[in-house]
Amino acid sequence: MFNVVDQSGTLLNMVRGLLRSWEDPLQHLTTTVRDMKEFPADMIRRVQEIEYKTHQLREGMEKIIKQVEPGVVNNDIFAAWSGLSSLQKGDKNSRLVGFYNLFHCLRRDTNKVDNYLKILKCKVVHEGSC
Repeated sequence: MFNVVDQSGTLLNMVRGLLRSWEDPLQHLTTTVRDMKEFPADMIRRVQEIEYKTHQLREGMEKIIKQVEPGVVNNDIFAAWSGLSSLQKGDKNSRLVGFYNLFHCLRRDTNKVDNYLKILKCKVVHEGSC
């Protein structure tokens, strides 16, 4: 059976893996919406903010992991994104479907990250008695 440190390390690595999985999609999304004339400036700023905050959260997770698991080499396996072509299609409807799918998956994964961090907080702060 895992102890609290092992479980915490596993959760931290799961969060890091999810966050790393979103680096390329968010970078491509930011570039794509910036180049689209029909995208409102406010929406572009929001996409850039999401990309920035995800990057900041991942950097914070890296720092925490280094404290919890000093000396461990980062060799995470994370999901590759195959949806770039849907954001680059010529017709507007295909791009909108691509955006919808991307945001749907992003929401699902951010909910996972949120839940994993809540579990981690419970294990560390309350010593697992939540």
